[in-house]
Amino acid sequence: MSLVRLKIKGISYSQTQNGAYALILNEVDGDRKLPIVIGAFEAQSIAIALEKEIKPPRPLTHDLFKNFADRFDIVVKQVIIHKLVDGVFYSSIICERDKIEEIIDARTSDAIALALRFNAPIFTYKTILDKAGIFLKFSSKEKDKEEDGDDSIIVDEILQEGETVEIDTGATDAYKELTVEELHQELNKAVANEDYEKAAQLRDEISKRN
Repeated sequence: MSLVRLKIKGISYSQTQNGAYALILNEVDGDRKLPIVIGAFEAQSIAIALEKEIKPPRPLTHDLFKNFADRFDIVVKQVIIHKLVDGVFYSSIICERDKIEEIIDARTSDAIALALRFNAPIFTYKTILDKAGIFLKFSSKEKDKEEDGDDSIIVDEILQEGETVEIDTGATDAYKELTVEELHQELNKAVANEDYEKAAQLRDEISKRN
């Protein structure tokens, strides 16, 4: 079976469903996107890895794993999303130590959080992408933002293949009313309180101002 390389398009949250998060993966050489529902902790961990300028005061679980692996010369070579059963994605982490390769079973959210920290590529099989990949449909304004590299999309619902996914974009109105200095102050507070979801949103708003 042929492998398809994926890149992370963005991590999103639902405004209508509390605690609902979606990780959006995009095929590198195509337009299909693979949406994966993930938990709040994993969403925060992935958001932190994506936002390089946000440094948590204490290592998260995935950071601890990375530190542990570095200490014992274990390298994550790649992550493969290898199975989809009843809407649940299954993944493998391909590791190497002393030129010996090992395959470790993992939840997809954990595997991707680690892939980011090791700068390891993410793959899935073409059959999985054919089955679960979708084309997100945007309005013209939202499409312009996507093409400009704005990954701060908020997915309200993930529907079956072929159906429209409604999205909203941008920071909340409250953030837009703050000055840059106030945004930095709120960002520092969010990181200190380990509220990384809020920190990522504030970082996005600061980036847009600069």
